[in-house]
Amino acid sequence: MTRDEVRELILALPETEEGLSWGYPSFKAGGKFLTRIRDEDDSVIVYVSSVDERDMLIEAAPDAYHLTDHYRAYPIVLARIGRIDRDWFAAHILRRWRRLASKQAVKAWDAAHPRPV
Repeated sequence: MTRDEVRELILALPETEEGLSWGYPSFKAGGKFLTRIRDEDDSVIVYVSSVDERDMLIEAAPDAYHLTDHYRAYPIVLARIGRIDRDWFAAHILRRWRRLASKQAVKAWDAAHPRPV
């Protein structure tokens, strides 16, 4: 993926916008922190299900996923933009968005994007 593709995918979700979080450019959903692209290492912050999932990702693909001490206590992985799979990123950013967006936005999204059974 590229930075532009990451940005486009995020901003395609309703109620998302660019803003500032802790002094850094970021993306927000429903006014709450969704993610940010880290200039320091060309990575994007991705919330995952658990610390165990994060550790597994890093072990399985250290060229794509990494961590800094700042995020060690959180279920977050840093994903190198040029190395991550688009579908993987889309699924994880959508999961995080669903937690932050309004119920109306999520309901409208689900109606427009039915999940396969």
